[in-house]
Amino acid sequence: MRTYNVHSNLETVILEKAGRKLMYAPAEKAGIVEVPDFPTMGKLVALRFVEWLQLNPEGVVSLPTGKTPEHFIKWTQRILREWDKKDIQAELDAWGLDHAHKPEMSGVRFVQIDEFFPMNPEHENGFGHYIKRFYLEGFGLDPKRALLMDTWTVGAPAGRNLDWVFPSGKIDLSLRYRAPRNELEQLQAQAIGGADQAAMEFEGRIQELGGIGFFLGGIGPDGHIGFNIRGSDHFSTTRLSPINYETAAASATDLGGIEVARDKVVVTVGLKTITGNPTVTAIVMAAGESKAKVVRDAIENPVSVNYPATCLQTVPGGRFYLTRGAASLLIERRRLQLQALGPELPEVERERILIDIANASRKRVSDVTPADLKKDRLGDFLPQDAKALKTLADGVTKRIKERIDRGTRDIAGVTFLHTGPHHDDIMLGYLPYIVHLVRSPKNKHYFATLTSGFTSVTNGYVLSIFEKLERALARNVLTLDRINEEYAPGNLQEKNEDIYLHLDGVAANSQEMKDESEARRLLRNLVELTGKWTAAELRAEIDRLTAYLKSRYPGQKDTKEVQRLKGMFREWEEELTWAHLGFNCEHVPHLRLGFYTGDIFTPQPEMQRDVEPILKLLKDTQPDILTVTLDPEGAGPDTHYKVLQATSEALKLYLQEFPDRKVEVWGYRNVWYKFHPAEANVYVPVSMNSLSTMRSAFNTCYGSQRAASFPSYEYDGPFCDLAQRVMVNQCSVLQHCLGREFFYEHPVPRMRASRGMNFLIAMEPQEFFNRTRALRKLTEA
Repeated sequence: MRTYNVHSNLETVILEKAGRKLMYAPAEKAGIVEVPDFPTMGKLVALRFVEWLQLNPEGVVSLPTGKTPEHFIKWTQRILREWDKKDIQAELDAWGLDHAHKPEMSGVRFVQIDEFFPMNPEHENGFGHYIKRFYLEGFGLDPKRALLMDTWTVGAPAGRNLDWVFPSGKIDLSLRYRAPRNELEQLQAQAIGGADQAAMEFEGRIQELGGIGFFLGGIGPDGHIGFNIRGSDHFSTTRLSPINYETAAASATDLGGIEVARDKVVVTVGLKTITGNPTVTAIVMAAGESKAKVVRDAIENPVSVNYPATCLQTVPGGRFYLTRGAASLLIERRRLQLQALGPELPEVERERILIDIANASRKRVSDVTPADLKKDRLGDFLPQDAKALKTLADGVTKRIKERIDRGTRDIAGVTFLHTGPHHDDIMLGYLPYIVHLVRSPKNKHYFATLTSGFTSVTNGYVLSIFEKLERALARNVLTLDRINEEYAPGNLQEKNEDIYLHLDGVAANSQEMKDESEARRLLRNLVELTGKWTAAELRAEIDRLTAYLKSRYPGQKDTKEVQRLKGMFREWEEELTWAHLGFNCEHVPHLRLGFYTGDIFTPQPEMQRDVEPILKLLKDTQPDILTVTLDPEGAGPDTHYKVLQATSEALKLYLQEFPDRKVEVWGYRNVWYKFHPAEANVYVPVSMNSLSTMRSAFNTCYGSQRAASFPSYEYDGPFCDLAQRVMVNQCSVLQHCLGREFFYEHPVPRMRASRGMNFLIAMEPQEFFNRTRALRKLTEA
């Protein structure tokens, strides 16, 4: 077995600059390199990779796929491409690397980490395609020295592939040990056996190479690395393996929906494949607060099958490269962050700690004692004197009640511009509050979705609406011979008629009326999309698009035309939602910002393409209150983040042009991230009736989302149910803080009826700009 050099000048420099230790024992059980932001993480991992290549020529490397490696890939490519340029050489020198020694990439051996089974190597959503594009071609690696996984022909009869062997796409691994029931199962059992044999041989070839020398991976929602899901044996080797729900949900976008992902199995290197060489440099990188829990579990727990990434604790070269958000739950680093704030913690931090201790103790805030503080690792940041602690608790209790009062206050004479990155973000974020806000006829409301959201619409759903159109044409409910001005793209009155027909069908429990409305809207969209008006032309377009949709494999990137068509389905769903509350198409603008492309690495927002449309919307609506999704640091610049930054820039320009206009900004979150009670300043009570309204509206309006084809890894079901769970949990936290009797004995019926709670942050524009600027620094450096 080859002995690799794991020494790193780079890490020494990083730790010295940050003033951090590699590990804070005993709480931390693995080495950590904490970085300020997502792009810097990619840059430093790229430099560590280059440093390792310098020390270990012709070594064996195993690199990840997905969105997290974006900046690692870009920086590695740039360093290799521009090695002789002064700025790159200065960068190398600054981090302790030898700029006189450029790595020879053609000698490096590459090992694929994992792949779906089966997976056509020509499909763009396969990991093999990613590897060839970004690593073999992008890094200049020799394909002949790459050990790649065959999950398309291995085990299949000669001249056939695994798609032929598994026509349903479902892989039944019980065929390993049970008798096949028919000829097809016999073929499938042979294919599974062939894959098992190939996996064993793949592992053997890795061992012949001396084991993996440099491993880089992300960490999944259940803590998996590679596809070693929760429960994986730490002595596992390369194998054909099932995946769990969390992993299937995280893979749904790549594979075209959870319906496809559920049936997939995978080939993955094992945990012992990764750590088998004791001199391996094994790095897991993670960015964003959504990764904080699985990161904490992997670092602060002892080695356990419940936490796959704890395997990195067993090798000296095991490392976690983390952004501050991903490291935010590591208790010793949290203490360091709080100590850096000075002897007197900010109010929000003291409140956060006290609320957390109260909930952990299942006590009211006012009942927390100095003894309770001593049981918590952060308790010593709060007053230890009983009298001073009571003063703090009384202040927190008072502020919580004030926030509830603010969330129940009547608002009238105000123009709202509600914005969301995707078409269900607003309703999942705070529909229960909107239900109250729309009751005053003195308020104006506009509901704007800023991207087209086409990635969350499956081909199967679109085909189901085409089938409704075909049935309507066959029954002469609709006819292609009478396409006239009522189908003109700008005819909002007729678009509203489609909506009214659908809602009438909902009220009458008439599936026929609902189907007709969807068929009418599809026909209207086809006229707008194709510019065709005659019966023959439209018939040809219907046949062409139907054939196209049937020919695509799940998860395949669509043409721009079909992306736009899928986006129109989402726009229809949003129009239905707000029509529930009496708002027609004129109040539901769709912006379709251009950065939203469906590519794995999407472009950043641009002024003319993305900011100016939002600026125009602000000028057209002249809002008093603007609502935005306000997520924390994520795993890179995702859609929510990009929409937030574009909106912030547009609002700055708007207020520069109209300095006398007053705009308040409300930040909300929904199913992806949650506010801590100490972060929010508006608490809105949510009744059972409001929860029922949200669920009914979601299932009535969001036809493409009812099946939850692209669900959260936290919940196996539609987003409305997860949103309800979030709101109920938030209410439970406040019930602990104030005592249940505060709610159940409250003189106001709305408070007694509350079973959930909406959290929001109301801000002046400058505070909003400060927040988006800080977030931009974390995300884009």
